[in-house]
Amino acid sequence: MEKKEWYFEYEIQKNRPGLLGDISSLLGMLSINIVTINGVDQGRRGMLILAKDDAQIVRLESILKTMDTIKLIKLREPKLRDRLAVRHGRYIQRDADDKKTFRFVRDELGLLVDFMAELFKQQGHKLIGIRGMPRVGKTESIVASSVCANKRWLFVSSTLLKQTIRNQLIEDEYSDDNLFIIDGIVSTKRANEKHWQLVREIMRLPAIKVIEHPDIFVQNTEYTMNDFDYIIELRHDHDEEIKYDVVERGNNNMFSDSEFGGFDF
Repeated sequence: MEKKEWYFEYEIQKNRPGLLGDISSLLGMLSINIVTINGVDQGRRGMLILAKDDAQIVRLESILKTMDTIKLIKLREPKLRDRLAVRHGRYIQRDADDKKTFRFVRDELGLLVDFMAELFKQQGHKLIGIRGMPRVGKTESIVASSVCANKRWLFVSSTLLKQTIRNQLIEDEYSDDNLFIIDGIVSTKRANEKHWQLVREIMRLPAIKVIEHPDIFVQNTEYTMNDFDYIIELRHDHDEEIKYDVVERGNNNMFSDSEFGGFDF
């Protein structure tokens, strides 16, 4: 029988030398293998473990609940956030009210790229929005994540290096394996009807679409925030407020100041 992976997280109640060794020995006696272990929060450790059957996990859970040195926090089939927490040693911050919104700061770009790359590897339609002020690293993070996920990325509209507004794609660019990047401000403020026909075509493809400035995008289109599968917020620091009047002004300056001009094709 193939072994099944589980995520096990506990909080240390009484820290003492040899505690981790005791837990490792317990897992060994139950014939449960440790794949990865890391601290995931203050006073918490997370592990990815392998078990032959669910009965081993039931026995483990019952024993852990009798221990006074640790408190069992999670014992479940691993989610994406669990895997990334063990890999990076910290949890991704998630909005308490809107479970599809995830928050990052610039210091966490490695974690952000890893998170988006895992999303990009998924098959079929996914609509991902990314909020953030100018020059915080939104587009660069999307491109880096595409490389990690082995995806070809296409700018449908963008201000990276120069203004880009696409009105058509060539035949091989319609592939479901491609990743389409749309700047919500560029598309809504600068594009023509041909561009919007292309955007609607792309939105119908069973492929990954990433919209920068999703709030501006939905204000000027038939799409709503409910259409998005994930919303990512990227800030310079935790206290930064994302202000769209500043974002739009920054984009307008980028258009007028660019020595490259714009591409409309």
